[in-house]
Amino acid sequence: MTRKQTSGTSLQELASLCSTFAVAFFVMTFLFQNFVIPSASMASTLLVGDHVLVERVTLAPSSPLAHFLPYGQLQHDEPIVFFRPAPNEQGGHDILVKRVIGLPGDRIHLRHGVVYRNGVSLHEPYAAMPTSANYDPYNDDFPALPPSQGRLVLASWSVDLPNHIQGEDLVVPTGYYFMMGDNRNNSYDSRYWGLVPRENLIGRPLFIYWSFKMSDEQQYKTTITERAEFALHQTLHLFDETRWERTFRIVR
Repeated sequence: MTRKQTSGTSLQELASLCSTFAVAFFVMTFLFQNFVIPSASMASTLLVGDHVLVERVTLAPSSPLAHFLPYGQLQHDEPIVFFRPAPNEQGGHDILVKRVIGLPGDRIHLRHGVVYRNGVSLHEPYAAMPTSANYDPYNDDFPALPPSQGRLVLASWSVDLPNHIQGEDLVVPTGYYFMMGDNRNNSYDSRYWGLVPRENLIGRPLFIYWSFKMSDEQQYKTTITERAEFALHQTLHLFDETRWERTFRIVR
């Protein structure tokens, strides 16, 4: 092979590698996103340390230049990843995953932890129910009590919440969604920080591709040193602290 042929082959290989990288970058940037579960608010559906692949296409805003993409509306009770709609006064992550409890127009209330949507109680085997030991009237009978009586209720939501109450129900307005975690007794959700606007939606979690044992406190460790220490810990304990049984589990 001549030097010219060798040079041509090398350029072709480089062009092929660049094309592959560009495609992979597009897929992982615009079509999919990885997300690490930071808290126990969705347990036991999702555990702290679950790494999930999130599909972004079907919730992206429609574009006249991309009619071929399968845009879709939210469905009742599906898990969704989204940007938190209010400043995080408690610290932690501003990207969350919760379950869609209320779509625009739905009437929502809770009684003793049971969710009623449009007057019908929901069957939610994945949701944790309150006990006599952890019952909280604001949390479990929402919105029966004024928001001033709820723990950690954002001030802005305390003002806005009464505007959405009709009778015993919260009525979800157009363009917004009411989200709740499955671990209802330990979920900082729409009961505390309000409704999620359509533009805050990111995507649908598809499956868990890796699950590593992690504590809730890890989400607050954000310094370079703390991140490096945890990365080293993951490397050293890859085999004994990975939850292998959760690998490729579908998120429902």
